[in-house]
Amino acid sequence: MKHSRWARFLQTLRELYFGFSSASRRFRLTMLTFDVVTISYFVVTTVTGTADWFPYVDVAIGVVLTLDLAARTLAMRRSLLQLRSVMFYVDLLVIIALFGSLVAQDLALARVLRLLRVLRSYRLVVDLRRDSQWFRRHEELVEAALNLTVFLFITTSLVFVIERPVNDQINTFVDALYYTIATLTTTGFGDITVSDTWGRVLTIVIMVFGVGLFLRLVQTIFRPNKVAYECPTCGLAKHDLDAVHCKHCGEVVNIPTEGAV
Repeated sequence: MKHSRWARFLQTLRELYFGFSSASRRFRLTMLTFDVVTISYFVVTTVTGTADWFPYVDVAIGVVLTLDLAARTLAMRRSLLQLRSVMFYVDLLVIIALFGSLVAQDLALARVLRLLRVLRSYRLVVDLRRDSQWFRRHEELVEAALNLTVFLFITTSLVFVIERPVNDQINTFVDALYYTIATLTTTGFGDITVSDTWGRVLTIVIMVFGVGLFLRLVQTIFRPNKVAYECPTCGLAKHDLDAVHCKHCGEVVNIPTEGAV
């Protein structure tokens, strides 16, 4: 009897996390909304500073994330594969940081560690690609914006953690965010600088990779790699900008263009 109840419980979890029923979709939409809200909360509260009630909200979120991580692991048919997932350890570290905010002496560091939750955005992309038609139409733009946003907040967190102990000019997360954006956009006002080795290495990474991600986003907005044009024969919805034939069926496609540049 206990075995059958456990089996039914596992089947219910698998249906909720990986099924295609309306109940499964509603459950995943609820969890997706929760992820968006918590990621927004982590970003906003890290920037704005601390308050007396933040640790209690952190613990409440930590409880939900712990239950979600445990349930998702159980729902997998081969649960041990979860131990090979980078996101498993990212979620675990975020949970530790959330509960640790009650006792951590360095509360700011604990709050920065929670920003690793933005990496969860890539799992949201998988869910949105499966469940949202709007996302599938704008996937390139959303992914370009997501890559830049995740890079921005992760590198800002690194700047804050590395530079705050050694740089008097970086005392808050906003200082680190300001420096990161000024570096990424190559503005370089010079009012905040770094002089230590690791700070300079991180600055190089921000300039090299950040500028590339920023240009990729601009390119996606103003000149996407694919153009939306439905093939009259097979229905393929996106084609290369200079396509003459559909890559799927070979049909001639008359895509309107701006002409030679």
